[in-house]
Amino acid sequence: MADTSARILRLLSLLEARIEWAGPDLAERLGVSPRTLRRDVDTLRELGYPVDAVKGPGGGYRLGAGGKLPPLVLDDDQAIAIALALQTAPATVTGIDDAVTRALTTLRQVMPARLRAASEAFEVTSLRNYWEFSAPPIDVATLQAVGSAIRTRRILSFDHADDQPGFPPPTEVEPHHLVVWAGRWYLIARDRAHHRWRTYRVDRIRPRMPTGVPFTPQPLTRDDLTRLVVQNPDRGDTPGRWQCVGTATLHLPADVVARWAPGGSVVTPVGPDRCRLTIGGWSWAGVAGLFITFDTDLDDVTPQALADAFAAIHHRLRVAVRGVPDGGTVTESAWTAIQGDL
Repeated sequence: MADTSARILRLLSLLEARIEWAGPDLAERLGVSPRTLRRDVDTLRELGYPVDAVKGPGGGYRLGAGGKLPPLVLDDDQAIAIALALQTAPATVTGIDDAVTRALTTLRQVMPARLRAASEAFEVTSLRNYWEFSAPPIDVATLQAVGSAIRTRRILSFDHADDQPGFPPPTEVEPHHLVVWAGRWYLIARDRAHHRWRTYRVDRIRPRMPTGVPFTPQPLTRDDLTRLVVQNPDRGDTPGRWQCVGTATLHLPADVVARWAPGGSVVTPVGPDRCRLTIGGWSWAGVAGLFITFDTDLDDVTPQALADAFAAIHHRLRVAVRGVPDGGTVTESAWTAIQGDL
């Protein structure tokens, strides 16, 4: 009986986790036969949970409106994971700080004493690291509108904050995925006007009224998402709000630079093997150092303050190499290579 009860809870959890399950897939996940699955579904219905049957090859199931999980049953690891997740969640969404605190309090109130003690063993204070290149926070209503359009497979209409003059018409897309990378939220969608995949920064989206127009989603792999976000220079990024922001042309392909450039930088292709990188930092020497990490030739450096920083670094490195400590020496070949790089 205990095994049956545990299986029923797991079935309910699986139905809650996905919009729709194929019957054979659900039976496989539970490790039961299709006949046992049907009996378990009937048990849930007798308990008042609306489980709808889905017609089609093999049949399927979905949890209908009003279906909710019973009170939480968590082991120690799950309790600790939830407590840590709520306390360390990055502040990239506005309007939910109070909700996060209340969620953690509510969870602890319904936990047994042992689990509550396990979750309270971790009281975490997060401090900002300025090299995290934080993005502008997103309004929770925007995130809800985008997430709802993805979940219900409905066309999303929105205004897009950009540098174009005037009042461009709203954008209509088929929304597929929300991706978080380098502290920024991105929407992966198909542009209805041009029939191609696009990547949008969610903090620059201003949703309009829901269209209610359905679309058929297309499959995307993890490699597709990496290509559309991590390796994509056209992902709608804007320079971070730093006191020093500089630009230079790098002799590298734009997709390579886009993959390794930190958040808060902008990559613009200027040819198959060259691109412009705009990046910021707390000092001009710091900005220059970020450019140097790409280990490639660069030119068209702006502003002059950044060029002066490169010259100062050039001088310091030459002095450092000439004055090797502890009586050490630099080989002739190494010194030639260093002089060539500098």
